Amino acid sequence: MAKILVIDDDPHCVALLKIAFEQAGHTVFSATDGMSGLKKACDEFFDLIITDVLMPEKDGLELMIELKRHKPDVKVIAVSGGGVLHAEDCLKMAKVFGAQQVMQKPFDINRMLQVAQELISGE
Repeated sequence: MAKILVIDDDPHCVALLKIAFEQAGHTVFSATDGMSGLKKACDEFFDLIITDVLMPEKDGLELMIELKRHKPDVKVIAVSGGGVLHAEDCLKMAKVFGAQQVMQKPFDINRMLQVAQELISGE
């Protein structure tokens, strides 16, 4: 199965994704901010990266710029619940910066699993 990196400063979101993807047979690693997430992503291969857009240290948009520079083929799902900007605006920017898929929080976990599987399998 796939090796997935979840980068999010919300521990509940990380726990939800970790449980769901591990139950689906995947191996899940996590990071709580963009800086540590970028380091993990550059140090190892991941089939998929799921990242929040708004985080401390390095936000998801900065992270995606760096990822595309170091790992141009990486597949990314960006998630956002909004903040200063509305979630829709954050996710539109995430698409511009390289996310193949975007999902607004709170997301449906079954839909997340489906979208992730499509990206992993190249559908």
